[in-house]
Amino acid sequence: MAIQDALKELQGFDINDLDLDNIGSWPIAIKAIAWAVVFFAVLALGYSQDTADLITEQERAAQQERSLRTEFERKAFQAANLDAYREQMKEMEESFGALVGQLPSETEVPGLLEDITNKGVENGLDISSIVLGAERTKGFYVELPIDIVVTGSYHDIGAFVSGIAGLPRIVTLHKFLISRDKKTNALTMKITAKTYRYKDEGA
Repeated sequence: MAIQDALKELQGFDINDLDLDNIGSWPIAIKAIAWAVVFFAVLALGYSQDTADLITEQERAAQQERSLRTEFERKAFQAANLDAYREQMKEMEESFGALVGQLPSETEVPGLLEDITNKGVENGLDISSIVLGAERTKGFYVELPIDIVVTGSYHDIGAFVSGIAGLPRIVTLHKFLISRDKKTNALTMKITAKTYRYKDEGA
């Protein structure tokens, strides 16, 4: 019965008859529609002002959670493999120590020059000169160039270079120049050997 009355009120309703100063006199159906509009408007406003911020905050927290989870998994993996890392570090320190042993100290340079001279003599070369260059500091190590001039046959020079490369100390070879004497056909090679040592902590 009430629904039928509300429908009758709507049929004879004219929006121009609404008086905002006297809302109590509005038909029940119009009041219900107005309250529904106000209710949903309040919901929408509340969502935009409060709920949307909460959702954004929740998304931010979820992203942070994923980041923390990834960090936790990475650290858990590292912790699980800590013994393997320690063993690997020990092996690296041993290898590093072996390499350091190949780097001559300042007091070992004369021995290195003697080794170079011996390699030249063993291979039948005439050693014209072996000259120490100026040390160059590069980062944590010091580079010492050694300019070498030798004369001999092609095969003897090749054996000499191979012998230098096979020395127990770290020696690298650079900037070689080979020329031939037109009278004797002998080859003269100019080459720079470089050896290295660690820079002193106080340097």
